[in-house]
Parts: sequence; structure tokens; C-alpha cells
Amino acid sequence: MDKVECVVIGAGVIGLAVARRLAQAGREVILLEAAEGIGTATSSRNSEVIHAGIYYKAGSLMAQMCVGGKRALYRYCGDHGIPHRNCGKLIVATTPKETEKLQSIRAHAEANGVGDLQTLSGMEARALEPALNCDAALLSPSTGIIDSHAYMLALRGDAEDAGAACAFHTPLLHARAAEGRIELDAGGDAPMSLECRLLVNAAGLNAPAVARNIDGMPIELIPPAYLAKGNYFSCSARAPFSHLIYPVPEPGGLGVHLTLDMAGQARFGPDVEWVEKVDYAVDPARAERFYPAIRRYWPTLPDGALMPSYSGIRPKIVPPAVATQDFLIQGPREHGVDGLINLFGIESPGLTSSLAIAEYVGDLAGV
Repeated sequence: MDKVECVVIGAGVIGLAVARRLAQAGREVILLEAAEGIGTATSSRNSEVIHAGIYYKAGSLMAQMCVGGKRALYRYCGDHGIPHRNCGKLIVATTPKETEKLQSIRAHAEANGVGDLQTLSGMEARALEPALNCDAALLSPSTGIIDSHAYMLALRGDAEDAGAACAFHTPLLHARAAEGRIELDAGGDAPMSLECRLLVNAAGLNAPAVARNIDGMPIELIPPAYLAKGNYFSCSARAPFSHLIYPVPEPGGLGVHLTLDMAGQARFGPDVEWVEKVDYAVDPARAERFYPAIRRYWPTLPDGALMPSYSGIRPKIVPPAVATQDFLIQGPREHGVDGLINLFGIESPGLTSSLAIAEYVGDLAGV
């Protein structure tokens, strides 16, 4: 049986960042991925937003990782020439009742370490975005957008330059925790058996399933997996906005927001659709729910302008009745399995948080 120091399961943005972190620390790393390439699931099916860290529960891993990860990600993009834009975001209130909520949002953000929000009157917001309808707004200057695929390519390049190896079409079939080591059986076109001292489960949507395939992992500490689908619609009309536009959050979600890609094209979403299995088809009929929500802040959205674009699946570990979740990162202290680190529920802001999560995992592994 071949031996290697570290195995990372999952070549999404989190697995790539972790593999980079471990390899650059001088560890021998193999990255196993069941799909044909990097970032084929959640990492390539999101808003590509660099989040500021405004909404997450104070003291949560999401809040900590997002704020620290945002700073690290902007530095990384600048150092590596990754296409990105620090375009800023407006959180818009369209009624007096929503306007009252803006200060509590700002106070919550400040508790998370986001101290750069600016309160704008409706007139000040429209000076930035003349097509906007709002009574007042919060400007988040540190929110931005990124080319997520270019970012993942850079992470892979860094990891491989430091000696990491990627094995695609190689799903983990089974693992056994033994004294000071973990034995793995991987399938695919070239089945292999490996022994490692550190196994990082960064399998995203499949992280709970991977954990259940590790003998010795306490089953009661593996969270259930729920699938929350987010649908996106593109716009045939050129949206007259240069900032991201978010409504004041509603119970259960952030509302239908407008984001921009690197070419300046607008897209709307995601909504929340709880599903039983992974299915990325977008139902055109869901657009009927988008139009009234969007027209609250963009009244001149033309009829028929919304077109199905793409969807993604959030790796939820809490049921629909629970409004929020946090990242769940388990090490041996939590589950008692030497050399195993599980990353569960890494949904948004996972992309923004990726470098901070990788640093956390490296520290947890003692490298």
C-alpha cells in the first residue's frame, strides 16, 4: 500500500485552498476528486461575490472566516492577477419600515468586524445608481466580485508547484482509521489504496457521505445532508447598475439580489428551493417570483427580460425550518479520530472564506 502524508478529498475551492496550504508547508499532498476536474459543483455555481461579512452570527466561524478571508482573498487576487473587482454593494430599503432595519444591520456588521459600512439617504444612493428605487441604503465598499474559475486555477497551480498531485475521476470508496494512520480505498479508472497520516474531508455536498464511509468516525457526529437549490436568472436588458444591489434581508434569506459578472452582465438570485437530489435545471416559471421582488428596487425592469441561467446547491446541514447554520469543522478533539479533519456545511461565504478556512485547517493539523 502506497503511503502519503496528506490526502484531501474534494477539488472544489476549499479542497484546493487546503491542498495549497499543506503543500506550501512542505507536506506531501494528494488531492482526490470524483469528478473530471476542479470546481465542478458548488464552487462554480454561485454568485462569485467576495462577501464583506455583514450578516453572519457574531462570533460564528462564518463571520470570522469571511472577514479574514476577504482580506486574504483581495491580496491573493492582486498578487496573482486574478480578475476581480471591488465594486461595492448597496443594501437598499424601499419602505420606511425597512429603513429602520438598516442601522441594526450596520451594528451587526460592526460586531463582526465590518466597520466600513456607510449609511446613505435615498438621494445619495441614487447619485451612485440613478435607476435605483430606495428610501435609504447601506453602502458596503469592501464587497466585490471575482472570477472563481481563474481563482481555482491559481490555487491548483500553487498547490502543484509546491508538489501536490491531483487525481481526478477518483472517488473515495472506503477508509479505515487505525492507530496514527488512515487507510483509503479509491475507485475510478485507476483504483488505488493509500495510507495517510492526515485526511481532510472537503467534499462539499458529499462531505457527510464521505464521513460515513470512514470506519471509526462516530456516526452520531456526522450531520445530516440537506440540499438547498439556488436558481439564477440572467437579464436580456442591460442592467444600469455598477454596484451589487441587495434588498433588506427577509426572514429566511437575503431576498432576490442583483450581482454582476466580470463583464458587467447582471444576474439575479439565488432563491431557495429545497430539493431531494442534485438537479441543476432551472424552471423558467420561477421567474414570476423574481419580477415583483426585483421591481421593488429596479422598477423599470422590462417584462420578459429574465431568462433561466444556472443553479447551484448549498451544502446545508440544518433542515429548512432552521434559518441559519455555521461552518462545522471537526478535528480529532471533536470526533476522536487521529488525523481526520471534516469540513461540513461550507456554503456561502465559503468562496470568500477559502484562504482563511485553509489556514484554520493547517493550524488544526499542526502544519
